[in-house]
Amino acid sequence: MAAHTNVCVIGLGSMGMGAARACLQAGLNTWGVDINPDNCRALLAAGAKGAGPSAVPFAAELDAVVLLVVNAAQVRGILFGESGLAAHLKPGTVVMVSSTIASADAQAIAEALEEYQLLMLDAPVSGGAVKAAAGDMTVMASGSDAAFARLAPVLDAVAGKVYRIGSDIGLGSTVKIIHQLLAGVHIAVAAEAMALAARAGIPLETMYDVVTHAAGNSWMFENRMQHVLDGDYSPKSAVDIFVKRSRAGE
Repeated sequence: MAAHTNVCVIGLGSMGMGAARACLQAGLNTWGVDINPDNCRALLAAGAKGAGPSAVPFAAELDAVVLLVVNAAQVRGILFGESGLAAHLKPGTVVMVSSTIASADAQAIAEALEEYQLLMLDAPVSGGAVKAAAGDMTVMASGSDAAFARLAPVLDAVAGKVYRIGSDIGLGSTVKIIHQLLAGVHIAVAAEAMALAARAGIPLETMYDVVTHAAGNSWMFENRMQHVLDGDYSPKSAVDIFVKRSRAGE
């Protein structure tokens, strides 16, 4: 793609909004789609070319679409449902599916996109809202060389690290699910460890300091348990989405 890449980010939640803003920061012509009008207004205020509940009105202008929605059902609905986007995109447009979905779903979606002469990159992401906004997400991607090449400006904008897992659709999703399971285990065990320390009368600040300077540390422990120490229980992510991601491999 040329430097004037036209990209639409669908799903302007914590990750999607960050990715869209990162695309704007990189100088890409950026559109956004979300059912929440406040999110659309926020992206327009940041400089987006357009934003609304559907990408169909500007679909013909797009070179790339990034989907950051909750699950495979939403991906299918957006692409192939009533007024589905796939039928309105020009041939050769690349669809980057960054939702956490099962590998079988990724493969089926890629096959359906082929009928419209559209390319797909199976590209789930990690890093949270902060890294998304900084254009520093980790992307675990699989797909054709052509898909990677055409998405290069977008990947450069949103990612600090891109892992090319292979050419087969579904490999990226599998890596993400494995990672998600490991992340979930870290959070659960971290909470149990701190609870055990509390019951034993050990100051939680001391327990935290010991673990973060020893071999038992992990990013999840260091990040999530700091919120416990701070008494900050404001939600950073939705539990139902985390569970959905962890169950995607079943």
